[in-house]
Order: sequence, then C-alpha cells, then structure tokens
Amino acid sequence: MQTVDFRHFELKPGDRVLDLGCGEGRHVISAYLEPGIEAVGVDLNVDDLKTTRDKFADFDGASADSSFTLASANALALPFADNYFDKVICSEVLEHIPDYQGALEEINRVLKPGGLFCASVPRRWPEQLCWALSEGYHKVPGGHLRIFRDRALKLEIEDLGMCQYHRHWAHALHVPFWWLKCLFWERQDSHPLVRLYHRFLVWDLMDRPWLTRSLERLLNPLMGKSIVMYFRKVPA
Repeated sequence: MQTVDFRHFELKPGDRVLDLGCGEGRHVISAYLEPGIEAVGVDLNVDDLKTTRDKFADFDGASADSSFTLASANALALPFADNYFDKVICSEVLEHIPDYQGALEEINRVLKPGGLFCASVPRRWPEQLCWALSEGYHKVPGGHLRIFRDRALKLEIEDLGMCQYHRHWAHALHVPFWWLKCLFWERQDSHPLVRLYHRFLVWDLMDRPWLTRSLERLLNPLMGKSIVMYFRKVPA
C-alpha cells in the first residue's frame, strides 16, 4: 500500500532517494524498482528493517541498474552529507517524532537544492475521531504524539526554503477500519467487524477492483486518512 503517488514525485535514473522512517519498506522498495535509482531506507526500528530486508529478497535483482541500502539511524542525526539526496520521502513518520521540527531540518540539510520532498501525515478530522474513540490508540509505545494541521505543517516546511507544488489525500477506505479498531480497542484483533473489514482491505489491496478504486478516489477529498504534500527545495 503506497501513500506517495510517484506520478507527482517522478524518479529519474541517477536519483539518490531516501525513505526516512521506511518502516516495512513499501516506498523504498518501490523506488528501487524504478530504473537507475539508489534507494536508501532509514528507520530507527531494527525489526522493521529486518522485515524490509526480507521483503526485498523477492525483488532483489529486479532492477539491474538500481541499488538498495538499509540503515538504522535517528532522524535527528542522519549519517549523510549535506545535499546528498535528490529525493526524500517521509511518510506517516512525523507524527511519531517528539522533535519533528528537528527531523524536518535534517531532511532539508540532506536534500539537494532543487530536490523533491514528500511528506504525509494523518489527516486532522479522521485522526481526531480516532483519539476520541480510544485513548490507547495514541498512547501505545511509539504511537502518535500529535495531530497536525496541514496548513501549519505546510508553512513550517516552506519556512525551511521549500515550495509546495502538489497535495492530495489517500486511503479513505482505511478510515473506517481504524475507527472500528479504536471503538473495539481492547479486543480489536478478535472482534468480528474488525476482522471482516480487514479482509475487505486485503481483498481490495490484492485485487484492486475498479469499483473500490473508484470509490476511494471519490472519497479521498472528503475523508482520506492521509494528507500527502509535495515540495521542491528552492535553490539558494
């Protein structure tokens, strides 16, 4: 399941791409599959990196001209030189980081002038309902620390010297799933409604039927779970 739409975040041969907070690898593996990409995934969670490594084994060699690297590192102290990357992705990560402004500054430091940055965070009103339905949702270790206002986050990123050129919403069909999980938080993994809706999402992800894909496109502007913003770093 991808949050970044690569039609608005075009990867070109020779690009060095960082997926910061890569999790289990959905975007860094997708970047690797494009021709001539140096794909780098960074996460603080070693278990997630191991999962990404295992998933990547199915794709290793699928893009002969691309390279794939994983590293464990803190978003506040990235082990890369200034102006190192052509593209940076930070998807569903900033809401987990106490000093997210520091992470944004590090992203800006390692991104080349003229380079592209994609950030996604949970959309405000669906996230607020999750918090209202379950205290455990955002108080689990490593959980969400804040609810962003998208305009405020946009301005913070632009204050670093970037310019937004596109935005969209994503994953509207996942919103009811998280509401159900929060509503039945104490037994979310066993509740029949949660399990049924999860089966529906897996079916949708694997088969991608026209009906659900069209429905999500219609619903995303109204209730997309994620707000996805694209920026270009303005050359000095």
